Amino acid sequence: MRASRNLNGRGLLRRNPQDACIWYPTDKAYSLSGVDRPADMELANHCGAVVAILAANHAQASDIEPIDIDGGGVEVAIAPPSALARLPHHPLAALFPMIPDDELRELADDIAAHGQQQPVWLLDGAIIDGRNREAACHMAGIDAWTKEYEGDDPLGFVLSLNLRRRHLSESQRAMVAAKIVIWKRGVNQHTTGSANLPTRDAARMLSVSERAVIAARRIDTHGIKELSAAIREGKLSVHTGEALTRLEHEAQQEILRREKKEIVAKSKEIRRNDAEKRHQVRLAHMAHVVESGAATAGRVAQKFPVIYADPPWKFGVHSEVTGREKSAENHYPTMETGAICRLFGEIGDPAKADAVLFLWATNPMLPDALRVMDAWGFAYVHHWIWDKEVAGTGYWGRDRHELLLIGKRGSPVAPLPGTQPQTVYSERKGGHSAKPAFFAETIERLYPDLPRLEMFCRAPRAGWTAWGYETGEGRE
Repeated sequence: MRASRNLNGRGLLRRNPQDACIWYPTDKAYSLSGVDRPADMELANHCGAVVAILAANHAQASDIEPIDIDGGGVEVAIAPPSALARLPHHPLAALFPMIPDDELRELADDIAAHGQQQPVWLLDGAIIDGRNREAACHMAGIDAWTKEYEGDDPLGFVLSLNLRRRHLSESQRAMVAAKIVIWKRGVNQHTTGSANLPTRDAARMLSVSERAVIAARRIDTHGIKELSAAIREGKLSVHTGEALTRLEHEAQQEILRREKKEIVAKSKEIRRNDAEKRHQVRLAHMAHVVESGAATAGRVAQKFPVIYADPPWKFGVHSEVTGREKSAENHYPTMETGAICRLFGEIGDPAKADAVLFLWATNPMLPDALRVMDAWGFAYVHHWIWDKEVAGTGYWGRDRHELLLIGKRGSPVAPLPGTQPQTVYSERKGGHSAKPAFFAETIERLYPDLPRLEMFCRAPRAGWTAWGYETGEGRE
């Protein structure tokens, strides 16, 4: 039977749709064998390029006369469908969903009529790609044609095959990316965020935003199976599904029984209510930070050769359409530029005589950032660019990038030749003011053994001393 599946996959055999034990040669098989097509003949089993033609009237195996193309022979063994062995599935095979039952039946009919055109790929004897083909072959009573993967990047191989032949939406790709994170087993599901390497890597591999992957992971962990299935099948967006996970499982089931427009409307309602709650919490939090932040941040006693700062610039963007001011004050407490300039002296000038400063600046605040850099005792030398991939707002132009200015004091150690990063890095923007972890990680790579200070830090990171109104006292 193994020989039959091999030539079936190569288009040399086709199965009798009514009897899985009977095989017929295709036109291609007759052409290769040089044998004229008989009036009433059936094809049994074969091996490699050998084709065996059954005698008329459904001859038994003992009556078979093999027709030899390459000079070899074959023993014919016919197995009923019930004897077909099923292959185990590798976890990678579950990255992409199975096709619906009606499509699977169509695939089985096509394989029965025309043969299996592509192999089922195995890794250590388990399917990594081709679950649908293997299931369709079993449905047709055919042993699937398999090939063992021998490369060193099975994940990349599976993604390449499926992304090339499947037309997946961003939401469907996000669900795949979420499974990649789980497969790599690198993180705790409750700490997935913008600084999470497996999440960011998976987002890049599937060309989706980190936010979409985080939403997909929440759906996998907090959503019911029907919700996950609806998104994998392209019926709902991942962001609609993520909002529905705020509901209890029974409520999720009830919502999913409604029409799509009702489901989407409910999702928007949930997001709107959540946004209002978060806004009230932010306002209360910012009031507390403004009142107690300066006291809790404290002075910095240690001197640092490497400083990374993302000041809370105070500026408003006027909308000529609405007439309203859109301010960063809606998201976090801000500071006047003069107060930021004076800050170094107030907290004890944390920079060494030879130090390097990495200072974030937006386009409209570039002069202010250069003013702060000078006030802190640094001279501008270079800058890196973060391309946010999505354009935002702006009066003279719609901003889609921010600048990370680099300044030096004294004679700090410069990066070794060949280790410098490219000056432009692209990553889709996340939460308001949140910066990609790539930049802090690049600084770590360039200065692995030097003490590092992150100013205006909101979430302390390992290996850094954190200072900021939202971190408590400066600490490592």
